[in-house]
Amino acid sequence: MRLLALKIDVDTYRGTREGVPQLVNMLIRHGAGATFLFSLGPDHTGRAVRRALRPGFMKKVSRTSVLEHYGLKTLLYGTLLPGPDIGRKCAPILRDVAAAGFETGIHTYDHVKWQDNVARQTPAWTQREMDKAYRRYLEVFGTIPTTHCAAGWQMNDAAYLQEKQWEMTYASDSRGTHPFIPVLANGETSCAQLPTTLPTLDEIIGTDGIDTHNVADAILKMTADERPYGHVYTLHAELEGQKLAPIFEQLLSGWKQQGYRLVSLADYYAALDSSRLPEERVIQGEIPGRSGKLALQSS
Repeated sequence: MRLLALKIDVDTYRGTREGVPQLVNMLIRHGAGATFLFSLGPDHTGRAVRRALRPGFMKKVSRTSVLEHYGLKTLLYGTLLPGPDIGRKCAPILRDVAAAGFETGIHTYDHVKWQDNVARQTPAWTQREMDKAYRRYLEVFGTIPTTHCAAGWQMNDAAYLQEKQWEMTYASDSRGTHPFIPVLANGETSCAQLPTTLPTLDEIIGTDGIDTHNVADAILKMTADERPYGHVYTLHAELEGQKLAPIFEQLLSGWKQQGYRLVSLADYYAALDSSRLPEERVIQGEIPGRSGKLALQSS
């Protein structure tokens, strides 16, 4: 299946204001579909400093020039500066994305709070955070969200069950190789998972001789051969929507030359035979280039 779904994580206030409009224009020029996943509450990026204690985090920071891509002001939000409310301040930008014909969905309410806590939190905490995001999405768009894609690929079983209660048919909260139905610890299942199948730019730039000059070629090599389920690629408004936009332009052109249709998660899911998706557990594990554990497809 020569389909490649573009999943755009929007983590910050700056990424929403500056990266999202540039990505919309770029995608329109290339005739590409995509799904934009928004952080809908306060930008507390500065609080992510607590991750400095994780193995590999500082190495990743030094490889990917976090200050250059995010900016000093963003790195102070939630600590020395109050975190701007993205959903409130940027609502016109979010609605413009939907008006341009792109699918939108929930990334999270408070990105740092979710990413740093949800894996070990209670069902009650999880539901409160997801309810805040759901209500804000309704406030901004006036319609119910069709998908959820977790911040930092961080989930727990209560979050998967909430997606099922929301009657979502698909989500993209995990990393893996092909679509599947997640089986939870209690034996219940949730909506189909469309996992990210390719590494992100910040995971591979600075490793194995890969830099900003050849990273597009490295990813295009991974997508050269046809696969039964195509691919899901996660990009970030803070990276591909700003300083790394030229790399994303190379990827878009390269994927089209390889014969891919560049689509939203909705179109990707619609092309699947959902009745034949395998049931698999989601485990916590590590992947090269990213610090800490995240939700992984067990196979």
